This record gives sequence, structure tokens and C-alpha cells, in this order.
Amino acid sequence: MSGIYERLGVTPIINAYGPNTRLSGGIMAPEVAEAMVEASRYCVDMAELQACASVIIAEITGAEAGLVTSGAAAGLLLGLAATMTGLDPDKMNRLPDTTGMKCEIIVPRSHRNFYDRAARALGAEVVEVGLSDRFSGTGVRDTEAWEIGAAINERTAAIYYLAKPHSLPELSEVVAVARPRGVPVVVDAAAELPPASNLRRFISEGADLVAFSGGKAIGGPQASGILAGRRDLIAAAALQNFDLDLFFEQFDPPVQFVDKHKLPGLPQHGIGRPCKVGKEEIVGLLMALRRFTSDRGDREAQWRRLADKMQTSLNAIPGVEAAPAPDPRESGIPMIAVRLGSRADRLDMRTLARRLEAGKPRVCCNISKAGLGLLLLSPVCLREDQLPALAQAFRAALGGDTP
Repeated sequence: MSGIYERLGVTPIINAYGPNTRLSGGIMAPEVAEAMVEASRYCVDMAELQACASVIIAEITGAEAGLVTSGAAAGLLLGLAATMTGLDPDKMNRLPDTTGMKCEIIVPRSHRNFYDRAARALGAEVVEVGLSDRFSGTGVRDTEAWEIGAAINERTAAIYYLAKPHSLPELSEVVAVARPRGVPVVVDAAAELPPASNLRRFISEGADLVAFSGGKAIGGPQASGILAGRRDLIAAAALQNFDLDLFFEQFDPPVQFVDKHKLPGLPQHGIGRPCKVGKEEIVGLLMALRRFTSDRGDREAQWRRLADKMQTSLNAIPGVEAAPAPDPRESGIPMIAVRLGSRADRLDMRTLARRLEAGKPRVCCNISKAGLGLLLLSPVCLREDQLPALAQAFRAALGGDTP
């Protein structure tokens, strides 16, 4: 333990879970951190900086425009707000009062999750569609595109789509029923990187807006994200995020980013104003995004090397069986699955995870498959010098008492 955290009295963890907000996100490359430090030493016009970011995000994603946000959840809030208000400053001023405006967000029932609170925070009504028989075990079907089409009405502002490998219906099918009715499709792809190809995939399949996390695999600042999509919706999102405490004639953003001539006047501070993103986060995110799209081979080779060493060191512990875990997303992240051979009858995985988290050093793992008797370990946030301590933590947890 050393440096800033030692001076603050905070103990760093060994993060074998992977980039996760609860665990402070990922680890930034030195050049990303250095770019943020340099950015902190100057002042700039934030609209000009975001316009520059828009060009870079558009180039990388294939979208018309983009915005750096304070995270994927902030991107969803801003994007959904844009679908409700368009470029109407009066509607922007009234949110979360949705009287007289489109205020329904359609969500396939199997896509519901805690993060769609972004819609409810806007005063929108979340309209669930379909049944998820394939998840309940009572059948094979899920929400179908025609059901989404049938739910669209004059109050529909957008369709929220959670991008996961198992998500149904297919995004292209949802776009096919939404586009003829003029309803935007907003894709939540917060954790769907890698593969890097997903940066362009959802836009190419017809999404109107896509939100990504910047602090996970991209390797940007934890409090950063990307919103990419239609130029008019990005402009509306930006207007509800900016500090607009100025006169209309002072507001002079690059016209390709926000065309002020299309506005009757400036809105007040928008509902997304609390989602402020700083110049440091914008610059760091852009630097990380450039790296993420250019060094895929080196990144995956490093992950594979760490995963192989982790697997070898864990298999040297009696009773531990470590093996590569399936990669359903074809993400290129070589996860390791740990099971307890002869110990399985007297120590469940959630208990083991609690012991690891209570140990010294603290080790955090992914317990999403604990019910199947597995702990998942990711190399993304690990350093090679942490691997011996990781193995020792497992040895101690397997021999210790339950906290």
C-alpha cells in the first residue's frame, strides 16, 4: 500500500472482478492520466471541447455526432430526455413535468433493469411490453417486435433497448417497427465493450442513440461515458447538460454541433445539468478511446498472459480447479472460472467470496455464477505483481473461518 491512498487511509483492493463502478472502475493507462493532468492546467470553452469530442466519437462510431457524458447512466438520462423534448427549450425547461409532451418509454419486459431509472427520473412512464417465458422456464418465447410496434402511440417518446448477447428481439427488428413511426431507439450498451466492433455495430443496425461506459474496458476515467447517435438528438442532449447561465448572443457553439439558429432561445439549466462532465474527463476519455480502438491485439495478449498465470497459480492450490470460462460475447476477455473440487460440499462460493473480500489484501471476484458453484475472475484490472497475493488470498480464505 503506498501513495495517495495510504495518505488518505484507504486500502486498495485486488480487483479480479473487472471494471465495475462499485469497485472504482478500471485502471487508466499512464498516457490517459497524463492527458487529464495536462487538460486540468488550462481553461477552454466547454461547448467547443464537446464539439471536438463529437467529431472524434462520430469518426469512431459511425454516428452523426457524439457527446462525452459523466457515465453511461448519465448518457441514458440525457439521451432519453432528448427524445422527449427535441430541440424545444420550453419542454426542456418543464422536465420532469411531462404535461403535453411525449412521455412514454417502451421497454421489452426482459430488458427491465435498475438503470432504466434514467427514464423515470425524467418523469417518463416506462411501458413494459411482452412476456419472458424463456427466462421463467415456462416456454421459449420473449417479447417480439410486433408487440413493441403495437405499443407505440402518440405519447411514445422512445424505445429503450438493453444490448446483451441474449437480448431479444433483435435490434434490427425493433428498428424496423420503430423507424416508420418516427420513434427513436435508444440502446444501453454500457458494458458491451469489448469487442471494439460494438462501437459501430448498434449505429449500423439502426439505433438512434447508443450509450457506452467510458470507465470500463475503454480504460477512460470512471466518471465518463459516450452518447453517440443522431445529430439533432445529441444537440438536444447537450443543451440539457450544459451550463447555460449566459445570454443567447454569448452562446456560440460550433454550428455542426449545436445550431443555435434552430432555437428560439436558450433553455434554463436542463434536467441533465447535475450530470456535469469536466474537461479532464472529456480529454481522458478521448485519449482512452483512441487507445482502445488502436491496440486491440496488445491488450488481448496482455489479458491472456495474466489469465494463464492466474489459472496456473490457482490450480497449484489443493482443492481448487481453475479453467477458462466461456466467452459468450466473443469479447476477447479471457475469464477464469474457479470451482472447489473436494471442498464444494462444505464451502459455497458466496462464503468464499466474502472471505476473500474480508481478507488482507481484499480480493473481489465476480459471483454472478456462484449458484453454479463458480467464481469468475477477470484479468482486466489486475497487475502481474498482484498474482502471488491473489493466490495467497485464496489459500487463506480456504483455510480461514467465515467472517
